Amino acid sequence: MTASAPKILNFSMVLETENLETADLEGIIRSLASLEHQDISPKQANEVWLIESGDLPPDLLEQLLNRFPWIQTYPAPLEITYYEAKMLGAKLATGEIIVYFDSDCIYEANWLKNILTPFSENSDIQIVAGETKTRGDDPYGTAMTLIYIFPPFSNQTQLSKTSQYFLNNVAFRREVLLDNSIPTEIELYRGNCVIHAHSLRLSGYSIWKQPQAKATHAPPENLSHFFWRFLLIGYDYYWQKRVLSNDKFKQNIDNTVFGTSGKLQAFSERVKAIQSNPRHLLNLPLAIPIVIAALMLILMGYLITLINPNYLLRLYTNLTK
Repeated sequence: MTASAPKILNFSMVLETENLETADLEGIIRSLASLEHQDISPKQANEVWLIESGDLPPDLLEQLLNRFPWIQTYPAPLEITYYEAKMLGAKLATGEIIVYFDSDCIYEANWLKNILTPFSENSDIQIVAGETKTRGDDPYGTAMTLIYIFPPFSNQTQLSKTSQYFLNNVAFRREVLLDNSIPTEIELYRGNCVIHAHSLRLSGYSIWKQPQAKATHAPPENLSHFFWRFLLIGYDYYWQKRVLSNDKFKQNIDNTVFGTSGKLQAFSERVKAIQSNPRHLLNLPLAIPIVIAALMLILMGYLITLINPNYLLRLYTNLTK
């Protein structure tokens, strides 16, 4: 006798095109194709919203809609930000659960089932975060495994509480998210979800990590993207520390995330992941200079922002308009 399929609550999915400003436009096709063959089909969603802010060429948009007819598009203002687009999708959604995904990620075949199942198994679960790691097994991929935003897979199998989430791989109960919106007014590039996670935990919510909901994220794809992405990581780090130094957060900051010891521990865990992968070990001599370059850019971004807090993001925004 085969085990019965888990009951799944009704859900909606949200993607935006603002994230394509630096991404490979073909990446969105690969991302959607990885969803098309999920154990639970996106066709079962109440809707799959594509918040379209003019970042997709009309011919590619038409191609997407022809190939993936289960997508619904919603035209958004050209100046909409990444987080504003994500929250707009939440307001449009009708599903009890909102699942967020991004165009620069590829999702494993059981990702959707694994990120949705905990909600139906436990009514107290409000937020489920999957695991996202950076793709690549060449020297550049090894460097990004060591230094980029996303840690290697934990190889855990059970749900556990966590202090953060990535918006390319997370699901919320819709009412919880609408009552506790992602902050969009902060002068951050991509760090708003860090502030949001702290806010949620301060409000008494637990974020549950589902290590079996796995996705891989593209690394910065060219020199310009690499340069700006790591500069802006430094920029975001400055602003995250500044926002979280507010009295509202001060007593609740998780030092395992923002403290020096926490950063060293996270880096140590990445080194262990490298050591367990022979391919990464072979790549290490060529990867180390890339890691050093990325670290220098992060430090430069932080110091520039320390001197002129709004300069980098405004410059980047003007250059990419």
